[in-house]
Amino acid sequence: MPWKTHATETRYENPWIKVTHREVTTPGGSPGIYGVVHFKNIAIGIVPVDAEGNTWLVGQFRYPQQKYSWEIPEGGGPKGIDPLESAQRELREETGITAARWTELIRSDVSNSVTDEEAIIYLAEELSFGEAEPEDTEDLEVKKLPLTEAITMVLDGRITDSISQIALLTVARRLGI
Repeated sequence: MPWKTHATETRYENPWIKVTHREVTTPGGSPGIYGVVHFKNIAIGIVPVDAEGNTWLVGQFRYPQQKYSWEIPEGGGPKGIDPLESAQRELREETGITAARWTELIRSDVSNSVTDEEAIIYLAEELSFGEAEPEDTEDLEVKKLPLTEAITMVLDGRITDSISQIALLTVARRLGI
């Protein structure tokens, strides 16, 4: 461990994150500070794909960026619960979709310079459809589109969410698109 931590102080905490201020010695030996955002949940992303090659995106206004965002179905899962169970719940809540076949695609450190957030991304196939059950904090628009169009949205900058980008490009590579 090239960094040495001398003191850690919690500066902010809520049910989802904890922000700490740390007094450190850097790998070069000089004194310094570091702020770390600790996520209390695992980020979960799902790319649902039907037999015809369609997928579903979720649109919503994202407060931190103050803009509307198209994304794959995603959310958080408690660290003590099987991430697949969280993925199944998120897909059902946001889109009303359930899937008979699940494949873990990839794991990602979302923003590892200042956070410890880990994402686990799944491919969901053999889909069934029901009613969405979004949380009361969510005002979601669900859009069905060809998977190739969603990938184009990543490549032309219409999808900027990093988990969605990673997920859709991984699916494109895996499916040979």
